[in-house]
Amino acid sequence: MLAGVSVTWYTWLEQGRPINASVDVLSALARALHLDDAERQHLMALAARAPREPIEAVEHAPDALVRLITSMEPAPAYVLGPRWEFLAWNRPQSLLYPMIDRLPDEERNLLWVVFAEPTARRLLTDWAGQARRIMAEYRSGTAALRSDPKVVEMIDRLVETSPEFAEWWPQLDVAQFQTRLRRYSHPRAGELVFEYQQLTPSEWPTLRVACQLPVPGDDSAARLAAWRYIA
Repeated sequence: MLAGVSVTWYTWLEQGRPINASVDVLSALARALHLDDAERQHLMALAARAPREPIEAVEHAPDALVRLITSMEPAPAYVLGPRWEFLAWNRPQSLLYPMIDRLPDEERNLLWVVFAEPTARRLLTDWAGQARRIMAEYRSGTAALRSDPKVVEMIDRLVETSPEFAEWWPQLDVAQFQTRLRRYSHPRAGELVFEYQQLTPSEWPTLRVACQLPVPGDDSAARLAAWRYIA
């Protein structure tokens, strides 16, 4: 009633039947259901047609983005592909998370690293809260790729590998990216804190540049950089 649609039509919508769901009607549903911005955008993404053909994998980050993250040093920074695969990273990121240089290609993915790579789990302070937030952002950020074979394969592997992922993924959490502090317990540099920021290049909108900025008055970046002299 609040959205101005019939029970039958709404039932068909939830069943995924081929009905005409206009933006105006979906917006009315979002208002009636009190969806937040992330949930509303996710609803619109789900209503859009998924790509029929698999999206071609991005194997390398553009040179301009590689130079961009290099210029961000001593802040750890990296470039993510459309499926959240790591395409490039700078030296501080390698110091923060050394395994990134040694992971096989099929595991060099942010979601996989957070949920299935043991050293990353030990590195992240408040792992559960960070992991669940990243999972919700991943669902929102890859909604257009929900039928992509590589995305489906990644989700299936994580369900089998991580008990936490298998429990949380069916709860359908979605979230937009938000600037926040990330804390780490580094085995060599000690307790670290960075401000996590994310950029979307206008020329390459399917890619993401993530940068972990030094916090004013904190020496985490300096202590991490100093590790190069004793590594």
